[in-house]
Amino acid sequence: MVRGSRTVIDDLSFDVAPATVTGLLGPSGCGKSTLMRAVVGTQAKVTGTLDVLGSPAGAAPLRASVGYVTQDPSVYGDLTARQNLDYYASVLGIPRRERADQVTRALTDVDLMSHADALTGNLSGGQHSRVSLAVALLGSPRLLVLDEPTVGLDPVLRRDLWDLFHRLAAERGTTLLISSHVMDEADRCQSLLLMRSGRLLAADTPQALRTRTGTDSVEGAFLHLVDEAREAESNS
Repeated sequence: MVRGSRTVIDDLSFDVAPATVTGLLGPSGCGKSTLMRAVVGTQAKVTGTLDVLGSPAGAAPLRASVGYVTQDPSVYGDLTARQNLDYYASVLGIPRRERADQVTRALTDVDLMSHADALTGNLSGGQHSRVSLAVALLGSPRLLVLDEPTVGLDPVLRRDLWDLFHRLAAERGTTLLISSHVMDEADRCQSLLLMRSGRLLAADTPQALRTRTGTDSVEGAFLHLVDEAREAESNS
């Protein structure tokens, strides 16, 4: 994908296994958000083939099957958490008779029932982010695409959210694609996609990446792969 004179995403090819937590890691500006927007079908001017759950990315039938959380919360501050979810449930076409149960389950999943009737604009930053995540959980999506969902959150909330992500994969069969630029979150993922400058450096499990590069951390593996890529570029 080219934006202006700059190539943002260059010749990526990857698969994400069902019912797993896959991390998309790389430094800020490497193309993670652009790739995620392409996966959910909101990125304009994307070339190539990208199939999501057996359909072209962005296809109408995927609307109820893919949940997406952007970096910036996309909920209304002048509505309560419950009202936000009820509104989005109607947009998704969830039948009225099912909405209350869906809303309650999503709020329970993100531990917000105690703040369900508070104005979203009055919630803390972490709670505000959890309202956005609850919206994405409506309708039991088969795929959740989460763009840096733990940025700025305290360590306890980050841990609780990662526990939730793994429960969704293990208990509901949800597939999760989660971006981050924080390398210490890598070991919380079952598989990893490592990006740099719009290119995919590697796709493997955390342990396999450490073994392959002879390092003791995913950050070390990433830096090793970056050095390899730079050397290959200088020799080409």
